[in-house]
Amino acid sequence: MPRSRWLRPLAAGLVAASALLLPARASSEAAPKPGAIAAELARLAAGAEVKGFHVGVEAIEIDTGRVLVAAGEHQPLNPASNAKLVTAVATLVLLHPEHRFETGLYGPSGKGSVLSGPLVLRGFGDPSLRTGDLYAMALELKRDGVKRIDGGILVDQRFYDEAFAPPAFEQQPNEWMPFRAPVAAISLDENAVVATIRPGGGDHAIVSFWPPGFVEVEGTIKLNEGGGTNVQFALSAHPTDPSRMLAKVSGSIPASVKGVTYTRRVEDPRLLAGYALKAILQDMGIEVKGDVKAGAASAHTLLAKHKSAPVGALLLPVGKDSNNFYAETMMKVLGGEKKGKPATTANGAELATKLLEKIGAFDTGVVVKNGSGLFDANRATAHELATLLRWAWREPSIQPEMAAHLSVGGVDGTLHGRFKAEHARRAVRAKTGTLDDAVALSGYVLAPPGRSPVAFSILVNNCKGRVAQARGFADRIVAKIVHEVWGGT
Repeated sequence: MPRSRWLRPLAAGLVAASALLLPARASSEAAPKPGAIAAELARLAAGAEVKGFHVGVEAIEIDTGRVLVAAGEHQPLNPASNAKLVTAVATLVLLHPEHRFETGLYGPSGKGSVLSGPLVLRGFGDPSLRTGDLYAMALELKRDGVKRIDGGILVDQRFYDEAFAPPAFEQQPNEWMPFRAPVAAISLDENAVVATIRPGGGDHAIVSFWPPGFVEVEGTIKLNEGGGTNVQFALSAHPTDPSRMLAKVSGSIPASVKGVTYTRRVEDPRLLAGYALKAILQDMGIEVKGDVKAGAASAHTLLAKHKSAPVGALLLPVGKDSNNFYAETMMKVLGGEKKGKPATTANGAELATKLLEKIGAFDTGVVVKNGSGLFDANRATAHELATLLRWAWREPSIQPEMAAHLSVGGVDGTLHGRFKAEHARRAVRAKTGTLDDAVALSGYVLAPPGRSPVAFSILVNNCKGRVAQARGFADRIVAKIVHEVWGGT
């Protein structure tokens, strides 16, 4: 069947099936009687395994704007991590792909072995800052002959407001895994700490945390012969220094293991980088007299700096790995860069919403609340996301980075295990999304020469306990589109 004729029947078949899936209104698109492909997709959509799902689907031929598939496309649904598509486009448009984040060490002017005032660590929302970057900046001080710092270390977080937990993160307060890490103007190692437990001298293990200097360890982990790993540790605010954390540990590990690691988020990230910097400076032989505190001084002399990779490259973890921390940081940076400090997530979300309106992608019921799509915060429609993706593809200033940051079906990222049959063409480039009650898949089906690529969005809600079924439903729809776009080639 010619490409221009299979698409309308396909839309009609899905519209017919949507009555079984949606409490929402049907698509306004009129379509002729379904053909064989549409009937096959209608049977798929009406199958017992997906009954009760709330579904929105839209696919658009990018070159012509022809709506290829439309079913429940205006129904506001929880997009899960497909919310990151809005964050990515807004970041690329408003900050530009070449934007880099700078983090600097500032102090009193003049040369000498002693800095007579506090050392100020100042940042502007770099999500990629690592402990190794602090080592590099500390090394610059050492090479300049600095041997002692009087006045301690000040961590200047003024570029952000004090709400370091993004919107909706309060819905799961006792979750300590790093996917729920808070954000700060100066973050370090994605505001997570890594505990390493390894055999040491005697009958106990050595417990250390990275980054250094932030977590104090209380308790002992013993070594056992032939037993399994049985480790308990709990993180909490330090009882005498609430800006740091205390890890209470117990249990045992086999004496034969090389080591065991655990990664956990921090609760309050605002002084994490400062404590790590102090430990690093001392490790290099630079004495630090004074405490680590939040604040700023009149120090304007730049002593050392770190510059991040361009935003276009930093988006790779957002699209391919669905990195929540990067997405939330970038959404907040938008507010600070474009509306002034202190940066707030609300201001970033407002700018992203205005961009949707400006490019004609906004839909009734759409809500942009946080940048990652975590928890029950955002609402999107399939029409909104498909329209956004089509616009981004046709915008040369962001198209290369937008396409590159998405997972390639059957190849990498969160799609490495999906679309195996289609991976040879690398035709599926998409963003996944998964929550307990939501599954999403939006992106592009690339086309052979002479044909138009397709922008698509599939949102499924009300699928708690049946996430795998919802994901399979979305995959089969995309696989059918791939088959038709590439049929006969």
